[in-house]
Amino acid sequence: MDRRRFLSLGAPVAVLLANGQWAKAAEGWYEKEAAGKVRLRFAVASDGHYGQPKTEYAEFFTTLVSKVNAEHARNPFAFTMINGDIIHDDPRFFVPAKQALDQLAMKYYVSQGNHDHCSAADWLKIWNMPVNLDFSIRRNSFLIATTSNEKGEYLCPDVKWMEEKLKEHRRQQNIFIFLHINPAGQTANAVTCNPLSELLARHKNIRAVFNGHDHDQDGIKMNNGIPFIFDAHFGGSWGTQYRGFRVVELLSDQRLVTYILNPDQRINESEVKAITA
Repeated sequence: MDRRRFLSLGAPVAVLLANGQWAKAAEGWYEKEAAGKVRLRFAVASDGHYGQPKTEYAEFFTTLVSKVNAEHARNPFAFTMINGDIIHDDPRFFVPAKQALDQLAMKYYVSQGNHDHCSAADWLKIWNMPVNLDFSIRRNSFLIATTSNEKGEYLCPDVKWMEEKLKEHRRQQNIFIFLHINPAGQTANAVTCNPLSELLARHKNIRAVFNGHDHDQDGIKMNNGIPFIFDAHFGGSWGTQYRGFRVVELLSDQRLVTYILNPDQRINESEVKAITA
């Protein structure tokens, strides 16, 4: 199934405008309005749970890597973000999980989830990146922050670090944030981090916050004018009926387009939750 055909068969496309408003695109909109205008493109996937008993975890990783690579070959990604719960509790699974992800054809980044039982020091050794990380691509900045620790506790991100980085990147056109656990109390498995919400609300260049953790969530929830975007899961034993990954595309006119791909099977409208605020 090629990408154009897949998009026309029911995968909901969300369009986020520069003013923070968003809407679900009508069928055929992508081909008319977005094609040829993409200036930055990346993929987001979460919750692989390598090592979870009674799941095909190795196969889930192999499938994700092969499908992301195939999409990258058709239309390149700047990077892929693996947004937490890479493994399932046992640190010995970090080695095979990383070996699988190392097969991605593009640069990738990782965030720490509550099942990624690992100290900050060990995380740095394993992934060669800290648990709190920032980077930029032209006028776009990306902040990745841990929402857990070695014990697997549900935590708020480091607000002081976030404040420093938001100040550092205040002149950037767009900021994208990746946190495994939703910090705005928007789901049954979220945490409520009021100081963070207040901080984020003061920075108008934050375009989106990406969350994993909630395997049954694949939509967009608004908080203080900021979209919090979920990508369901690519592994694990529960959640949406499909296992997929999210594509994010920044257009030349600063509109942000995002949709979920599950190239292994056709997703019908009845099988995909409509994106709701």
